[in-house]
Amino acid sequence: MKKVKIICLLFLVLASAKWGYAQQDPMFSQYMFNTLSINPAYAGSADLLTVNAIYRHQWVKFDGAPVTQTITAHMPLKKESLSFGGSIINDSHGAVKQTGIYGDLSYRIFMDKSRLAFGLKGGLNLFSANLQDLNPVEDDDPTFQANVKNKALPNFGAGILWYSQKYYLGLSTPKLLTNKLINGDLPDLSQNKERRHFFLIGGLVIDVNNYLKFKPTFLVKAVSGAPISFDVTANFLLYEKFWVGAMYRFQDAAGLLLQYEVNNKIKVGYAYDYTLSDIGQYSNGSHEIMLGVDFGRKVGGDISPRYF
Repeated sequence: MKKVKIICLLFLVLASAKWGYAQQDPMFSQYMFNTLSINPAYAGSADLLTVNAIYRHQWVKFDGAPVTQTITAHMPLKKESLSFGGSIINDSHGAVKQTGIYGDLSYRIFMDKSRLAFGLKGGLNLFSANLQDLNPVEDDDPTFQANVKNKALPNFGAGILWYSQKYYLGLSTPKLLTNKLINGDLPDLSQNKERRHFFLIGGLVIDVNNYLKFKPTFLVKAVSGAPISFDVTANFLLYEKFWVGAMYRFQDAAGLLLQYEVNNKIKVGYAYDYTLSDIGQYSNGSHEIMLGVDFGRKVGGDISPRYF
């Protein structure tokens, strides 16, 4: 019974350490358009009000697979050095559902051709788990007698970001507190808590010619008690309108990324992941859709195109 309890809760909390590398926070192939969710220092980097939304359906046709929706928004204040933003992330997998609501504040130092930003993140995660749906071997197992309903888990994080029009490099941890997820004494399940995630991100734009640009990016994720994992992408921009590229997630997935700049205010994107791990034989890969919209004019009247 104890082994069954541990296996069920491991899947419940982490959706399998083998597939997710003990990662609790959702993953995105278009992570470069979800930067605010992991690094609060990104707030205000667009110098106008910008809103991004992403929908991700992971491991299609796999029962209980993760489905995630996120929306972020951020803008600079009138004094430019201060910026604020916010994000909402809704994620469900198996018997677990989480909704995170966070606010962000960044302070930017303006240098000659780049900026250095420091950010703070604060908010809470609403955690729910339908434990009674897991059907344990022993019906009277006390761990599974009551569901967890919208348990509020307050948290805060921090980040730093150095960026210009053509490159960026950042380090962050969006959650510093390790809140307990499920009440009760579970000495054999050390994973019954939120874990600190550390993110290292970076990217660069290289001018190939007047009509073509090359943009490599990377994201490294480190979680306590799990191997370090990383994503790398290689995107090409054609005529300042159409992005096409490929991505690779270490020992997990490879895929294709597409994005179209409708105009200088609206962009739409799509990503498909082909699963390389053992779970790939049970699923049809992962799909991700992105929509980004900018509002107003940039502070200072800068009309240079955005690449990050």
